[in-house]
Amino acid sequence: MQTYLVGGAVRDALLGLTVIDKDWVVVGATPEQMIAQGYSQVGSDFPVFLHPKNKQEYALARTERKSGQGYTGFVCHAAPDVTLEQDLMRRDLTINAIAQANDGTLIDPYNGQADIANKWLRHVSPAFIEDPLRVLRVARFAARFAHLGFHIAPETMALMQEMVVNGELNALTPERVWKEWEKSLGYTNPEVFLTVLRQCGALHVIMPEIDALFGVPQPEKWHPEIDCGIHTLLVAKQAALLSESLIIRFCAQVHDLGKALTPESEWPSHKMHCHTGLKAIKQLCQRLRVPNDYRDTALMVCAQHTKIHRADEMRPDTFIKIFDQIDAWRKPERVIQLGLCCRADVRGRTGFENDAYPQADLLMQCFDAAVAVAVKPIVEAGFKGKEIKEQLAIQRSQAVDVVLTQYRQAAN
Repeated sequence: MQTYLVGGAVRDALLGLTVIDKDWVVVGATPEQMIAQGYSQVGSDFPVFLHPKNKQEYALARTERKSGQGYTGFVCHAAPDVTLEQDLMRRDLTINAIAQANDGTLIDPYNGQADIANKWLRHVSPAFIEDPLRVLRVARFAARFAHLGFHIAPETMALMQEMVVNGELNALTPERVWKEWEKSLGYTNPEVFLTVLRQCGALHVIMPEIDALFGVPQPEKWHPEIDCGIHTLLVAKQAALLSESLIIRFCAQVHDLGKALTPESEWPSHKMHCHTGLKAIKQLCQRLRVPNDYRDTALMVCAQHTKIHRADEMRPDTFIKIFDQIDAWRKPERVIQLGLCCRADVRGRTGFENDAYPQADLLMQCFDAAVAVAVKPIVEAGFKGKEIKEQLAIQRSQAVDVVLTQYRQAAN
């Protein structure tokens, strides 16, 4: 019985990254032997055990054989005669198929160390095509390691494209798609996830609302990058630079879905995209089981973002109306979220990456002034019922007017 550290822990250590989770594979053991040593078995598909003290996962070496469609259609074989090399062969990428013995020796039968050195994401074996989830995983790894210079090997991209053409991705459940997408949002370059999915054709299958943006033009005066899909990728990149919030990064990727629905006769203008985009966002979120807080924030950003771009021109009562619409009085964080997404939207244009975007600051200043208006003096003044709400709106608008006046005087 031999135990090896495998997978991400070995890979990340070789990359000089912090190792968070450790997974182990056990060769030459039976479930009975593991239990006898105090390990507790979890999972029903294949023998995985939790260490009696540190609770890390120890899996018996196993092979997998395709038995049906999708990522669940596999028959697993775990037995003492399964070798370490056979277990590593079933893994997706060579950089994930390196094992480390207890003495520190690396076992690397599929040249994962060379691919780490050369920055390649390469499949281990032709069996790669048997699991459609691997298309999304490779796209996610490409996003995760893009800042280190990693690229997908041409032969691996070819397999991914083949899997899409063969309809393998149709077997993916919405939950698994969203899980991979959400993970990608936490990386330095989340836009790479979408880029890779588009390169292999998967974006059209699992996120057609985003894929439809590519090839749709915008006015070159305001969008030198012209293409709506390219703009979305640029906004996604800027959002990641501005905020670590996964929700804000998600909103950035879906804020312009309505532009794909603009009739060609109206191109390159997209006057109604803030309205038509709402339906597209709801459709996408419902299909992929996107959490409600992501969906609701995305709808808010889609509906309001073009208004905020004109914040320096808006009337005080328009600000109050926006704060009412986004429920800012109860959820003040939405003002910050809206401002960040709008800043990313403006900077996500070729040549505008360093735009100061004072509108976001003005939005926050106006909200701070409005929310500072106290209700108690209004009640004490004798206003009742609806009059209180009306008077509150008036005083809030007056407070915002002071901010706007000072802003415009300074600008002139």
